[in-house]
Amino acid sequence: MLAKVGSETIPLVFFDPQYRTILDKQKYGNEGKNRGKKRSSLPQMSVQVISSFLAEIDRVLIPSGHLMLWVDKFIIGTGINGLLEGRNFKVVDLITWDKQRMGMGYRTRRYSEHLVIAQKPPIRAKGVWRVHDIPDVWSEKVENGVRDHTHAKPILLQKRLIEAVTNVGDIVVDPAAGGYSVMKAALETGRHFLGCDLLG
Repeated sequence: MLAKVGSETIPLVFFDPQYRTILDKQKYGNEGKNRGKKRSSLPQMSVQVISSFLAEIDRVLIPSGHLMLWVDKFIIGTGINGLLEGRNFKVVDLITWDKQRMGMGYRTRRYSEHLVIAQKPPIRAKGVWRVHDIPDVWSEKVENGVRDHTHAKPILLQKRLIEAVTNVGDIVVDPAAGGYSVMKAALETGRHFLGCDLLG
């Protein structure tokens, strides 16, 4: 899908890869059982696949455009810069999403996910980021209709971010759309949406 999008035409891309790294490192031996069943049934993305997505996102973003990249604490701990290496993005902020429900974890159990905010040069905030009341810790329970997807994301947060860096009528892209929460957020804010997912 991204290959069909023109270069430097998109102001905002959300990307939520299905990381393989944490599952490889943990080696729980219980993938596909009980609570892990939905998660492990999703197609996993290797570092190479994620890198190819990031290369295309780099190409389609306008100058000073934003990438909203969902990561877990394993990616944060092992270094986000390695994932973005060789791309034109610079990390400019980070939001922690308090999901208000307990998730997986070998030692501590996860209540949060993280959204890395990266920007394509030239790096600017003034005149580009227009909403200034978004906290860096965001609490939001996922709505019932969206929770059917194992990686559902917070629609209200995504709406605020869309309003922060795009204009009404702009196109918001999500190349790994999952439960299509970005689509809902984009349409509710008067933006257009372009996205797809392997599972529908």
